[in-house]
Order: sequence, then structure tokens, then C-alpha cells
Amino acid sequence: MNKGPDAMIFDLDGVITFTARVHAAAWKELFDQYLKTRALRPGEPFRPFDAAHDYLAFVDGKPRYDGVLSFLASRGITIPYGNPSDPPTAETVCGLGNRKDDMFLRKVREVGVDVDQEAVRFVRELRERGVRVGIASSSRNAVPILEQAGIRDVFEAIVDGVVSEQLHLHGKPEPDIFLACLQQLVPHGNPERAGIAEDAIAGVEAGRRGGFVLVLGVDRNNTGELARHGANWSIQDFKGITAEQAIGFFAARASAA
Repeated sequence: MNKGPDAMIFDLDGVITFTARVHAAAWKELFDQYLKTRALRPGEPFRPFDAAHDYLAFVDGKPRYDGVLSFLASRGITIPYGNPSDPPTAETVCGLGNRKDDMFLRKVREVGVDVDQEAVRFVRELRERGVRVGIASSSRNAVPILEQAGIRDVFEAIVDGVVSEQLHLHGKPEPDIFLACLQQLVPHGNPERAGIAEDAIAGVEAGRRGGFVLVLGVDRNNTGELARHGANWSIQDFKGITAEQAIGFFAARASAA
């Protein structure tokens, strides 16, 4: 009898794929362009977007418009929120977010999508052992990315930025997208019988807030930050990580709960 989780839900960027660096590059291109235009105004010197610190602190793991708001607030900049239908040229939160999306898709077409094959192997092992698997991502481009990478059929449910908008879900660090994905995988599913895998602090906090018994932190840089923010199992990558280990870890956590 499978004593493991009923479901395991994975973030996309930085966990299954390595598009985080493409996102960071797109954010930098967007904000550097915008900040340079603002530097033409009196009293606003140009200070470029830091693709390491600013990306992790203000935009990583968040819905696109929330990322724009968060970063601009860090620089003391306030602009109208606008509407999701705003053109990419609009000086609104939504306009900048839409411009970033265009930049990201262009970069994906240029450089492709890198896939963590060890993570995919781990996901397939979980499915073979009866664990339902899904994707919960803030990205509005999760489906095109999975399709381009050739792994769309690996996952049984996808809750991304498009679904979030349709269902009016809150972004990470709120747990809404993980809980919504769980309900798609296991109707009336209980987070106490499920786990998540995340590489962002906001996502780990979402898993903890959602009551998921297993919060797997994929700490690529081995900083320990994910463990400090709520990951109860932390790995640097999926090499050597097996479904049996995940099931065993889950069973131990569930018994202690």
C-alpha cells in the first residue's frame, strides 16, 4: 500500500526547467530600459536592475504584475496599475508586465528551454508509484514552455498565471495555486496528504501556509534560505533523489504530524 503523498505539486521555473535565468534576463532588460527613461527626468539617477539580488528579492516566484509592483516600490516609484489589456508600451504596471512577457517569449525562442532531466525522472517515478503530479506556477507561459520542452504530458494538472487570473487566485506566498492544483489532481484533496517542490522563498512559504506536509526546497545554490523559510526537506538538485525517498520522508512527516 502506498503510504506516500496522494499528490506532489511542482513549481516550474528552477525546479523542472531552467528558465529562471531567462526570466531574470527579461526582467533586467525591462527595468533597465524603463529606469533609463526615468533617469532623463530631474532627480532620478539611473541605478540598474540587479539580476541576482533584485530578481530574488522582488520578482522571483511572484505573478508578473506583482513583481513589477514589488520592484518599483523598492525604488520608491509609483505608476498607475492599468489593465491587463494595456499595450506593452503603456507606462502602467500592467503595461510593463506585458512588455516583460514579450521580452521573455522572445528570449525563449532565441535560446530554447533547458530541462532538468533528473527532475523529470523523479516525477515519472512518482507517477509510477501512484502519486498524482501537477505544476503550480506564477508564469502565464507554463503550458507553452512545457510544450516546447516536450514534457507537457508528464503532468496531470497545470495551474499557472492564466488559470490564476480566471479563478481570481492570490499569488505566492499565498498557497492558492498549490491548493487549486491539488483539487484538480485529487478532488477534495487534503494538503496533509500532499507535498510541493519549490525553489523560491515565496513558494516555500506558500507550501507552509497551505499546510502541505512535505515542502521540498530545491536549493540550487545551497544557501540554506529555503530551509530557513519553511522547507522541511531541502536538496540541491534531483540527482540520486528517488520516489522511494520522497514516499519515506512523507510517511515520517505524516506520522509525526
